[in-house]
This record gives sequence, structure tokens and C-alpha cells, in this order.
Amino acid sequence: MALSDKSLQFIELENAYGAHNYHPLPVVLSKGKGISVWDVDGKQYFDFLSAYSAVNQGHCHPKIVQALTGQAQTLCLTSRAFYNDCLGAYEELAHRIFGYDKMLPMNSGAEAVETALKLARKWGYQKKGIPENKAVIVACTNNFHGRTISIVSFSTDSEAHDEYGPYTPGIETIPYNNPDALKQILDEKADFIAGFLVEPIQGEAGVVVPDDGYLKTCHELCQRHKVLFIADEVQTGICRTGKMLCCDHEGIRPDMVILGKALSGGVLPASAVLADDEVMLTVKPGQHGSTFGGFPLACKVAIAALTVAIDERLAEKAARLGKIFRDELGGFRSPFIAEIRGKGLLNAVVIKPHNGKKAWDVCLKMAENGLLAKPTHDHIIRFAPPLVITEEELRRAIGIIKESICELE
Repeated sequence: MALSDKSLQFIELENAYGAHNYHPLPVVLSKGKGISVWDVDGKQYFDFLSAYSAVNQGHCHPKIVQALTGQAQTLCLTSRAFYNDCLGAYEELAHRIFGYDKMLPMNSGAEAVETALKLARKWGYQKKGIPENKAVIVACTNNFHGRTISIVSFSTDSEAHDEYGPYTPGIETIPYNNPDALKQILDEKADFIAGFLVEPIQGEAGVVVPDDGYLKTCHELCQRHKVLFIADEVQTGICRTGKMLCCDHEGIRPDMVILGKALSGGVLPASAVLADDEVMLTVKPGQHGSTFGGFPLACKVAIAALTVAIDERLAEKAARLGKIFRDELGGFRSPFIAEIRGKGLLNAVVIKPHNGKKAWDVCLKMAENGLLAKPTHDHIIRFAPPLVITEEELRRAIGIIKESICELE
């Protein structure tokens, strides 16, 4: 891609003074509205990453921004040393939407996952009777739950895992989309297993959608063995897959749900764990917390973000438009395309190298043509536009994707 001097200046600043822990597409963004973003030179793009599904409600949604600016002029942060007049209303709304007794608010998705792990262990010792320091959490291979030491201890991705040891004990991994593997480990070690942590769709792994019935079978196995079923819905939650929660597709109610990203519409970091009293009240005052978790600004923003998702029927839109996306690209023949998969508006195209070009080259070409997406694992492109996209806009974007691929053939 040809870059302007202005773009190069910003890129060089990051390279000079920032850690090199990302490899961004060479686009410097300065503005966002709805489904679109603009670079520093004023070029407009369809955003088909949505900040990894944080911007489900669209960039700078006016109702969410209004909630932010209104509260920011009143009270931003109190810490949890005191009550505030925003948190209770937020927790009550979450109770009405999701049906769990309690919410524990945090900030980042990784913090919420860590919170769920701590709750599972507390529950395991207090309620299940697991011997002290013997609790096990089971996760799946190729998962992505965050970046902390405990979480990367679950990871089978060398990029996320290697050279961060020694790793946290009390962790086991089994193959994803394999209920027999879960049954086997539960049959062998159920007395020590506190929880099973799973993504309903593995996003970072490349939008890996499990077989129908997988989640339901795993949920039933966990119930049978008195093991907590913990759904990491940080990326799949809040309407992305065509339901409020991805687990809703199989009619299951996890023992814990982890939310983040679109919980605030991408306006600021907000995450949460949802659970019933039997799990949540195992943690007593002083045993877990966060200075910013549940701060007034985040509460007002999250209330607005959840309200927008419901009022604008974003789950229904994602279900209908996602089918159009998969049908349109499924009928498109190209030597680059090996597979198309997804649910709702969380989709991926597996790219076969062709003419010396790979997924990165396809993304560069799409950016030239006005659409932004990013490869994951070198050969997969994730497509996840804001859920406020219209059918006409989606079809225009699909045209850009097809055009870009054809230009590289």
C-alpha cells in the first residue's frame, strides 16, 4: 500500500516509542462513525473487524456517547470503597437481560476471565469439597481467553504461550469440539475439576464453529459431574452471532458467563462475570476487586450499550445478514478461498496461498479498495462488521471483498 507522509509519521512514532507487540495493517485511523472509519488522509473504509467485536453497536453510537459525556461531567470514578448511584441500576439491567442472580463488574476481558477462574476455584473448595490447592480447570486447545500468565497457561498457541513460564498449575486442556474428550477427563478426574472454560465459537483461532449439540452435550456432562460450565462470551456475546449470547443457540444456561468488548459498545473497557448466588457469593468482601471495576462512567456506558443492542434488534440483524454474507461468498469461486464459516456476523474465510499471495495480501488489497479486516493465524481472515450495518451496505462490502480477491488472481 502507498502511504502518505502523514500516515508514515504516525507509524514511525509508534515504531520508535511503542512496544512492538502488534503488527497492524498500515492504516492510520482518526475517525469512526457507524460502520465506517476514516484514516488521517480522509479516506473512508468499511470496518469489518469492529475492534475484535467490541464495536457491535457501531462507532461512536450517539446514545452511548451521550451516556459517556453526560456521566463524565458528573462523576467518573469512586472506587468500590463507596456505593455509587449507577452500579446498582447496571447490575439490575444485567439481571433482567441475562437472568443471573449477580454480576461482578471488571474492565478487560482478561480480568473477567481471571475473575471466573477465581470464582470457580472458590466454589470448588467451598461447595464441591475439592481438597485445598487441588482444583483443576479444564479448557480447550486453540483457545484464546486473554494474555495474563494464568490464562496463557491454558494456551496451545506458541505465540501466546512460549517463554512466559513457569506456568500456573491446576490446568488441563482437551481438544475443542470433542465431547468425548470432556467425558473422558470428567470420568477420570471429576472429583478435582471445578470448571470447564470454553468459547462457544473460537474467535481468535479463526472463527471455529463447533458441531451442533457440542455445547449442550458438554453442559450436560458438567451438570452430571458437578462441574461449572463457564462460557467465555467476551467476543461472541452481545448479539454478534445472532443471539444475545452464543450459548442461546443451543438453549443452555452456563453456570458462569464472561462478557466484555461490546458490553460497552467499544467506548471504554468494561467486562463482567455473571453467575448465581451459589457461585458468586463464595467471594467475600476484600477477597477480589478492582479500582475501576463497576465505575460510574462504565456503568452508564454499558447500560446504554445493552439498551441499544436490544432496542435496535442487533441479534436479529446479525442472524439475517450473516446468512447473506455466507451465501454470497459461498457462491463465489476463487483459488484463494478454501472455506467459509461462521455464525451471525462473526465469519471467517480460510485463504489458500495463490500466485505468491496470502491472507495478508488480500487484506492489503481490501484496504486499498475501502474495507478493513485482519488475518488471524496467517491464513484466515475474520469478517465481523458492526451489527448496525444495513443489507445494502453489506452487499457493497461483499462486492469489495470479491473485487479485491479477483484483482490478486
